[in-house]
Amino acid sequence: MPAVPKVKTVADRNPAKPANLQRRTLLRGMAAGLLTTGLMPVKASAAERADRVVVRKAQRKVELYRGERIIRSFKCSLGLSPTGPKKREGDFRTPEGNYYLDTRNFDSDYFLSIRISYPNEDDQVWAQQNGVSAGNYIMIHGLPNQMERPPSYYTSRDWTNGCIAVSNADIVEVWMLTDYLTPIEILA
Repeated sequence: MPAVPKVKTVADRNPAKPANLQRRTLLRGMAAGLLTTGLMPVKASAAERADRVVVRKAQRKVELYRGERIIRSFKCSLGLSPTGPKKREGDFRTPEGNYYLDTRNFDSDYFLSIRISYPNEDDQVWAQQNGVSAGNYIMIHGLPNQMERPPSYYTSRDWTNGCIAVSNADIVEVWMLTDYLTPIEILA
């Protein structure tokens, strides 16, 4: 009898990450199941959604607003060097200014991520005038999928490369209560 050929998987091509792949596959399956059963709504109703997000770096707070009313407030962690605005790639700072939430990624290295439209035009002009890269890929995201430290580490200090991190439960709420191009203002 001829041998049955082994089916190749992504894990076979990248043996260094089989556990991560299995976890992501499991998470995707769970999310798909929750979405299709109606147990996890994709979006809140229009009347419940935020029309803007405000991040208060000094208070380590992410606030979702509907009009002038705060509808949710979350504790957050920032970049490793949180004081002052982001000026260049690799400075570990969280930007300050006006941006938009412009891309969603359920398959990131973190439990859900929403990209912030950094750098804006002002950031790009400053970086160009100073001969540096402004950086990019600033996100609001949950905890790392592959934690290298206990969960308490990520909730008790600033630890990102410049992103805004919230708990996994909180990023689900941010995801459900915001839309594409929701404005986000990041204050000192």
